Amino acid sequence: MTREIAIKRVYEPAAKSDGTRILVDRLWPRGVSRAGAALDVWMKDVAPSAELRKWFNHEPERWAEFRRRYEAELKKNRAAVELLLAHGGKKRLTLLYSAHDEERNQAVVLAAHLRKLN
Repeated sequence: MTREIAIKRVYEPAAKSDGTRILVDRLWPRGVSRAGAALDVWMKDVAPSAELRKWFNHEPERWAEFRRRYEAELKKNRAAVELLLAHGGKKRLTLLYSAHDEERNQAVVLAAHLRKLN
C-alpha cells in the first residue's frame, strides 16, 4: 500500500485527515502564525530555488517550463525529497503551499514527483 499524498493551501483550516502537514514553501506565508499553520514540519529545502521561484513569478505561460526546471531541481535534491517522504511514517502527507493558484504551484509538481517515488 502506498501512502496518500495530498496538497492544500496553508490558509485552509487543518483537519485530522491531513495526516502529517508539511509546508513546502521557501518563504513563510504572509498572515499565518506558526500556531495557526498547524505544521508538523517546514521543509524549505524541498521548495523551488529562490532563482526559479522568482523567475516563475506565478505566470501561467511559464508553467510548463517551471515544472520541467523544478522537477530537475528535485532530482538533484534527492536527500531532501527522501527526508520529506520519511516524515510521518505511513500516515497521509499533506503538502502545504501559499500560492493563490491551486493548479499551478510547486506543491502540484512536488506531489506528482513524490507519487512516482512512493
